Amino acid sequence: MNHARFRRFAPATLLTVAVLTSTLTACTGSNASGETAVDFQPGTVVRVIDGDTLVINFDGDDQTVRLLNVDTPETKHPDKPVECLGPEATQKLESLTPPGTKVALDFDVERTDRYDRVLAAVFIEDQTLVNAELARVGLGVPVLIEPNRKYYDEVQAAYNEATEQAVGLLDVAAGCTLPAEVTDAVNALTEVTEAPVGETEAAVAATAAGILAALTTAKAVRETLNAGKDTVRVLAVGADRAAAITRDLDTRISKAEQSLNAADTKAAALKQAREAARVAAAEAEAARVAEAARVEAERVQAEAAEAARVEAERMQAEAAEAARIEAERLQAEANAQAEAGRLAAEVAAAAERERIRNLPPAPAPYVPPAQQYVPPAPPAAGNPYPGYNGPRCYAPGGKTWRPC
Repeated sequence: MNHARFRRFAPATLLTVAVLTSTLTACTGSNASGETAVDFQPGTVVRVIDGDTLVINFDGDDQTVRLLNVDTPETKHPDKPVECLGPEATQKLESLTPPGTKVALDFDVERTDRYDRVLAAVFIEDQTLVNAELARVGLGVPVLIEPNRKYYDEVQAAYNEATEQAVGLLDVAAGCTLPAEVTDAVNALTEVTEAPVGETEAAVAATAAGILAALTTAKAVRETLNAGKDTVRVLAVGADRAAAITRDLDTRISKAEQSLNAADTKAAALKQAREAARVAAAEAEAARVAEAARVEAERVQAEAAEAARVEAERMQAEAAEAARIEAERLQAEANAQAEAGRLAAEVAAAAERERIRNLPPAPAPYVPPAQQYVPPAPPAAGNPYPGYNGPRCYAPGGKTWRPC
């Protein structure tokens, strides 16, 4: 009959399973060799979150899946920076399971972790166990959180290959890996402890600074190995190898500290000799300065007398010259004022001439028109101005008047 689930025969690897397709035909029970059939959950990759976490659609829903028994460097942890080769691990998972990839999932004792992510082994169509493949290229390390150990051995075997080939988190050329930092620290310690201390104070100080820098780096690497702060990088090295590296670093650090003490001792001796030479030089300089001060005082006194004489002559000459210049300035100002007055008078005269020239012609003398003689009217009755016979100016209405 047709099933929507894939099947795996334990304890054999997935090599006993047919190539994955969207629908496989499988039998229940046991196969001819007596191996027990294990159902796989089919799914489709939606997206990759980081090196060991992705979103897969199965059981009709998009679910966050955390790969079983493998741990990769962090890239999206809220409390941690992006760790060494974390982006590379994410890229590797994206290349193995791009969106749309058909996968098969198998589960262990615990179905989810404390973050409610589904814990699963993920197989792709060519029967590759993705969990182990990340370890095989050194971008993930085996991790065992009991009771989920179903795929731990497969991941560990894959990681053993990475260890033999020194790839990924074990690559000394990767720069950020712990083996690379260990190699750099060891090389630096070897270089500074084998280098000559030098014979000058500057050379000794440079040597001491180099030793101190190498010690600081080496102690930081040792602290990383001992404290386990960078879990994936430390797990990548392995407990036995980390212990051996720590012992070697301790030996080299001890030797470097002895070299630093020797450099510091030599530096102190050179400093003491330099201080003694400085005191002697200071005393000689003090005597020289005293003699130079006496000579300088005599020179200054003579120069001051000569300078006073020269200054008096200069001030006298300057006063005479200043008086001459002031007289010439006053004369020039008077001349300028006279010239300004003359020019102002000329300008005023010209303006007056122009005004007169622009005046309109004078009007002809006024000649009043001749008036026709009008004999005086006899006095009107009720004349308010007795004896007045001149022109009358009537008020509106014509009832009253006044002499015009």
